Amino acid sequence: MMTTLNLTSFSPGSFMLVGIPGLEQFHIWIGIPFFVIYLVALAGNGILLYLITMDHSLHEPMFFFLSMLASADLILCTTCVPKTLGIFWLKAQKITFPGCLTQMFFLHFSFFLDSAILLGMAFDRYMAICSPLRYTSVLTPRTIVKIMVGIVGRSFSVILPVVFLVKRLPFCRSRIIPHTYCEHIGVAQLACADISINIWYGFAVPVMTIISDLILIGISYSLILHAVFHLPSRDARQKALSTCGSHVSVILIFYTPAMFSVLTHRFGHNISLTFHIMFANLYVAIPPALNPIIYGVKTKQIRDKVILLFFSKRMQ
Repeated sequence: MMTTLNLTSFSPGSFMLVGIPGLEQFHIWIGIPFFVIYLVALAGNGILLYLITMDHSLHEPMFFFLSMLASADLILCTTCVPKTLGIFWLKAQKITFPGCLTQMFFLHFSFFLDSAILLGMAFDRYMAICSPLRYTSVLTPRTIVKIMVGIVGRSFSVILPVVFLVKRLPFCRSRIIPHTYCEHIGVAQLACADISINIWYGFAVPVMTIISDLILIGISYSLILHAVFHLPSRDARQKALSTCGSHVSVILIFYTPAMFSVLTHRFGHNISLTFHIMFANLYVAIPPALNPIIYGVKTKQIRDKVILLFFSKRMQ
């Protein structure tokens, strides 16, 4: 009997996801904009991936990185939003422990994947603007594949320990999670054991990773701006800056709320739980929907291909 109880406490059968605490009566209505945003994310990123895969003129390093970003965004929103809609509309609050660990892994994995991809895209822009003559010789298809493997490998190795840090914990108290999805610290806080390692790993690793990526991105863009403002003509400067505009917009959309979310997790004790959960849900839904729109509007090659895809048959 004691053995059974111990095994149960270490491996809980399931958790209950509450949704957005304090707004339960509005869940049905809150789900509608989330559903629309999710459809926009699926359509936008799906179209990007289709165009980059099918059109050989887009088989360039910048667009390979963009296809990775679209894939990571699809992983991020699909990991969380369908379950959130299930909670809002179907009262499907139950999630198994393995399901919770799986959701947690892909949530944090896609976050680190996004950050690493944005760093890779900054390096791509640096090479294109600061060393255009060496661009094709340095960023060869083989090099791009190595960078992609490195990006995925880093994200995987950073997040995998989180799964084992949570899996080792005994859960003998409440298994009700005041959230719409399983995230590391939210689940670890339910354990009836010391979670100091979880807290410091969950805080230090994301912050160190984000800061190191931001520093390298900042260095890349400092060198890019230095090179741009030394170009001889105004048209050349505007063209060079316009190629970076979409990337900078995506960087701001990703890192600003990410830093806010990480810091409020650690220090935002006065921020209401309702606001925190709502913000966390918007963060996994809005950037994946906005990113393809930004690139579609600001990148001429993508914009032209989208117009050709949807309007060429009507114009014939």
